[in-house]
Amino acid sequence: MLLEGRLESRTRLLTVMWQRLRVFGKIQWKDYTEAIPALLTIIGIPLSYSIADGLALGFISYLNIKGFSGRGREIRSLSYTLAIVLLFYFVFVRSRMG
Repeated sequence: MLLEGRLESRTRLLTVMWQRLRVFGKIQWKDYTEAIPALLTIIGIPLSYSIADGLALGFISYLNIKGFSGRGREIRSLSYTLAIVLLFYFVFVRSRMG
């Protein structure tokens, strides 16, 4: 039963990864503020074994890269609020889960 759950979970992760790879060609590779977060999301999902954690990693990196590159005005304040919530999740919740 435990093996079936793991297989089912990995199947879901591979399905999401496959869907991400289909849009791989649509990424604006010349704009590093778009390309790096997309790549981190694509890599983060299978490495973290969590769709939510991979997406959160990409989202947080997107805001950081846009902000540090001087293009922070392209981001709305609600996005910054969500990024702070996700950072607190990683630091206080996810780090204790193992």
